[in-house]
Amino acid sequence: MDQIQHNFITVRGLKFHVADLGEGSNVVLFLHGFPEIWYSWRYQMVALANAGFRTLAPDYRGYGLSDIPPEPEKTTFADLVADLVAILDHLGINKVFVVAKDFGVRPAYLLTLLHPHRVSCVVTLGVPHVPLEPRKYRESLTEGFYISRWNEPGRAEADFGRFDAKTVVRNIYILFSRSEIPIADEKQEVMDMVDASVPLPPWFTEEDLATYGALYEKSGFKTALQVPYRSFDEDFGITDPIVKVPALLIMGCKDYVLKFPGMEEYIKFGKAKELVPDLDIIYLPEGTHFVQEQSPELVNELILDFLRSHM
Repeated sequence: MDQIQHNFITVRGLKFHVADLGEGSNVVLFLHGFPEIWYSWRYQMVALANAGFRTLAPDYRGYGLSDIPPEPEKTTFADLVADLVAILDHLGINKVFVVAKDFGVRPAYLLTLLHPHRVSCVVTLGVPHVPLEPRKYRESLTEGFYISRWNEPGRAEADFGRFDAKTVVRNIYILFSRSEIPIADEKQEVMDMVDASVPLPPWFTEEDLATYGALYEKSGFKTALQVPYRSFDEDFGITDPIVKVPALLIMGCKDYVLKFPGMEEYIKFGKAKELVPDLDIIYLPEGTHFVQEQSPELVNELILDFLRSHM
């Protein structure tokens, strides 16, 4: 990992951290989720750079080593997309392959829909492209559903604030590695769902956790709670939601996202292809929500095969 360069680019009034590895005109833009950060793509960056790609993994505004915006509570998905375009413009990059995970899937597909000439194809992990209308999950699940809790201003801040950033990341990694949706009891907070004695997933080391903890210690969680958890109802003014580029979805069969109401049916029975007609789907039988860290060699091979077939 030492060969990864860490650049800082000032655009749109903020300084952004962009991890950068590799050379050439074939550029892969990696978009992280939560509680992830640029570091979650460490294995993919090395593998793709060794295969001849240039790889870029930015921290979103308010995440990791990027600047925190003056008013984090006003951050939007539209800001994230505009930031990405500005970073690419600054670097003189006209077109990219996009690889995205978790909520990073939304800015990936927004970039594709709003700036179709900038994207060659899209690979997503753990989450498909879904309609850009307000989510209905909170109506279908109990009050303790983690997204409902984190959507409530002040609640997650108070919950997280009882612990250091490293412990918050630890607990979320453990919760999100399970195959069941994190739902707290009525008199319980989300952080209380993980006992201190529960071990980390075997593929996630204490060194990894320390790296994540230090990055979130720097950034805090205020922007991360705003985007994605308090920004899902944005209106992007997109009149044609059909994605025109090839796409690949890599889905772990033990990913808790499959338990979201209607999600498994949406993916498996063709609805996902209504918005992304040229979509391939690959299932990993043992895959959890963090397949790119859990099974990096397999995921690297799948991504490389797909990108090479669309060069």
